[in-house]
Amino acid sequence: MNGWIKNIQSQVAAILLPPVCILCGAAGARRNHRSWDLCLACQQSLPWTMGFQCVRCALPLSATATEALCGRCQTQPPAFESCLSPFCYQAPLDHLLRGLKFNGGLTQARLLGELMTQWLAAVVEAAPGQIIPVPLHATRLRERGFNQAVELARPIARYFNVPLNHHGVRRIRATPPQSDLSRKERLKNIRGAFEVVQPLSGSVVIIDDVMTTGSTAHELADTLLNAGAEQVEVWVCARA
Repeated sequence: MNGWIKNIQSQVAAILLPPVCILCGAAGARRNHRSWDLCLACQQSLPWTMGFQCVRCALPLSATATEALCGRCQTQPPAFESCLSPFCYQAPLDHLLRGLKFNGGLTQARLLGELMTQWLAAVVEAAPGQIIPVPLHATRLRERGFNQAVELARPIARYFNVPLNHHGVRRIRATPPQSDLSRKERLKNIRGAFEVVQPLSGSVVIIDDVMTTGSTAHELADTLLNAGAEQVEVWVCARA
């Protein structure tokens, strides 16, 4: 009964408040009895992951690559086991992610979380034991009003029917933004930034919006493994 009522509510909302594409303003798409804040043309224009990627960190590789691992993962493998990313960090996805992160874009969060879920559903063979979004420091969380990683993770956790653990790890240091730092500086900047406050076991998936050098994911994965997690994977919206 509840499912039937929700379906009716969804259809009524689609009539009264038809979806509008947040990229071009055209009518949003309807698919699987759901409204999308993105038209079909703009969805097709998104930089979906294609071609070769490093099996460890998801770094795009050239078509002539002879190794499944990038050079860095061969010499300095990260603490996480693997990374999955449906998108490359390119236009127009970068616009959506910036809106999500800096303009309070909860509409973008909902849309990108659904797109991630749709892609992951086709490639993930076994659900993890739990999902942990990369935590924000309390100061940053107050400034932003929400954690973009948590919002991306909500539909993913619902689809895979696994716990969304966004209270088990804290960010205990208010680190400066990573965007203008080199990889070496990022690793130093993020070191010791996380603290596990609940017991951990089994497999864990870290959720984040963008992976650039992988330093944040590496530090968090290392912290989780030291706290008892058996295996850590990373799922990000976009790989730079």
